[in-house]
Amino acid sequence: MIGGTTVKDRYSATLAAYRTSTNGAKSRKVKKMRLTEVEAKSIIVPSKLPDADYVVNPYTGCEFGCVYCYASFMGKYIGEDISEWGNYVSVKTNAVDLFKKDFPKIIAKGGHPTLLMSSVTDAYQGVEKKYELARGILEVVASSEFEGRFEVLTKSPLVLRDLDHLSSIKNATVGMTITTTSDKISRFLELRAPHATRRLNTLSRLHDAGVNTYAFVGPLLPHFKFAHDELNDLFAAIADTGVQTVFVEHINMKKYIQERLNPQIAKTSSEIQDLYNGAKHKEHREELQAIIPELLEKHGLRLRLNEVLYHDSK
Repeated sequence: MIGGTTVKDRYSATLAAYRTSTNGAKSRKVKKMRLTEVEAKSIIVPSKLPDADYVVNPYTGCEFGCVYCYASFMGKYIGEDISEWGNYVSVKTNAVDLFKKDFPKIIAKGGHPTLLMSSVTDAYQGVEKKYELARGILEVVASSEFEGRFEVLTKSPLVLRDLDHLSSIKNATVGMTITTTSDKISRFLELRAPHATRRLNTLSRLHDAGVNTYAFVGPLLPHFKFAHDELNDLFAAIADTGVQTVFVEHINMKKYIQERLNPQIAKTSSEIQDLYNGAKHKEHREELQAIIPELLEKHGLRLRLNEVLYHDSK
């Protein structure tokens, strides 16, 4: 309580201004996309993620250029600076051939492994329309006797193009990353990504087509700490698509991520900047995380892995 005003009250006007300012603020200057073609040495890589055994990334780089993206570190493998994330895509032109060669080896090992496409890129970004690497990989899986789970995680409605293959894969699942219901905030933080409303519509169409779906609410945007109604609206919108399962993840505030995130957040008010700075701290995460169980129960959603994920910011 400050002078009879709660901290939440103090931020109410600020949050309203934030929703407006993200519409009017100049977006981070986006350079012309640089596209290169390379031949990869491997395409199915053992995973360190908690819910996937292998990851498949047919591209390096991502034209969506989300300012909070942890995958911006990938540039170091092809001589690109962190600051250039979103301005380049390297196409692994032999991705489908590599997958055809290596996928049978995964099947031969037995068990029921989970493959995720993709973990450090978006397999359905714009260049996929031309190269069809994700589609080619799905075609290989669809024509196999694979008993494991094949998951796609994307922000793009282009995944609907491949409903024919997805419907033919026994344990196919598609996840859609959705961080807000506001297209204004989405455009402010997720520079070239399809609008949030389009992603919600995509989830609905996938669900209606009989494909298993989930939503990835990651990152949890820091302003939700004082905008419980917006977080409720997000969970409600996700549930309305027919989705029953969600991943939820705190924002990753590692130093290299802040190099791209902070200049964009600097275009907002000092209070919003404080919220993002505070997201580094355990107290922030605990307050935000405390809201989640009630919303999950209210909207009939199940939390995958039974926890809100967090990556140490050190």
